[in-house]
Amino acid sequence: MYGLSDEDLRIQARARTFADEMIPFEVTAEMSGGELPKEVTAAHAERARELGLAAANMPRELGGGGCSSLQQVLIQEQVGRVTNALAWSASTPPSWLPAVATPYQMERFVLPAIRGDREECYAITEEGAGSDVDAIAATARRDGDGYLLNGEKWHVTSYNSADFAFFQGKLAGGEHDGEHAMFLVDLPSPGVRVVRTPAYSHTISHHHPIVAFTDVRVPASHLVGAEGDGMTFAYEWFRFERLMVAARCLGAAERLTAEMTSFAATRQVQGRPISDLGQIQAMLADSLTELFAARSLTYETARAIDRGADVKVQHAQCSMAKLYASEMAGRVADRAVQVFGGRGYMRENVAERFFRELRVERIWEGTSEIQRAIIAGQMVKRGPAALA
Repeated sequence: MYGLSDEDLRIQARARTFADEMIPFEVTAEMSGGELPKEVTAAHAERARELGLAAANMPRELGGGGCSSLQQVLIQEQVGRVTNALAWSASTPPSWLPAVATPYQMERFVLPAIRGDREECYAITEEGAGSDVDAIAATARRDGDGYLLNGEKWHVTSYNSADFAFFQGKLAGGEHDGEHAMFLVDLPSPGVRVVRTPAYSHTISHHHPIVAFTDVRVPASHLVGAEGDGMTFAYEWFRFERLMVAARCLGAAERLTAEMTSFAATRQVQGRPISDLGQIQAMLADSLTELFAARSLTYETARAIDRGADVKVQHAQCSMAKLYASEMAGRVADRAVQVFGGRGYMRENVAERFFRELRVERIWEGTSEIQRAIIAGQMVKRGPAALA
């Protein structure tokens, strides 16, 4: 199905094995604030490396998996079957970084991240700048042989487990005044502090704190690329993340569809399974049909990237995949809660957890509304046939 090669199927099978091994830990994590014992988490990360799933998006010659975009989707689809972000231990370091990293940055950040010795987080979003990255107020000012970084960043995912951050700010002064630049910041660093750590709907170990950067001094060697390149890297990151969001939503919808189908076939009401009821049948059928459509769209988007599609087309198609898959998964989760009835409202039930966890997929890495604006913009510029 879907024209997958033997190698694709082997990678998919390894990822499914990994996901199946993570699933039994879900309820324990849920009832423990998302946390598992550190030795268990470390064992999961080691298992991901053993199965060749960690850094699968990084070049093989650097120690990564060297997987195609389609193969990365296959891995993340299986990761998405697991609640509580337990399968995030199959790490995805920034695949765009090796092409622009200096030898110093390769040794200090990239190679350790591929080995699993370092972990990154992104400090980009701000209180007044979410999907519109150009609206950020954070600044980077040249100061001798380095830069001073200032700004307050919101939703810095995985900050609590990361040991370096990507900081994006607008240059203050100089030839590129007002343009974007991206920097690597070691954590901890003087001037970097957590303002507060909000509680979110999901129950995962990866925190998303508000982080203040106050006169944080970084050497010029920590500038990524050149001054003015910041938005280019942000767009590359968004394309990758949007496609991976779509992939994880496929996995979640697959798990939910399987779980509610099994439940509906065995749950008896007035002596007959609820799967005999037309309203239940409609929810099951709609869920599988939408999953099939979303999977086909997401796989084809990945294949187009592997074929070297125009970057602007990639940008729009990744938005299409994220938009449809995230909204599809939300609908499937809502139906699953309904099929399970009262059980579906219990935190120990997979439908309840996904109902909360999937809601953010329509927000982070660009809201559904932003995705629609991107798609429509490219339709007007290129014509619908260029995208579909």
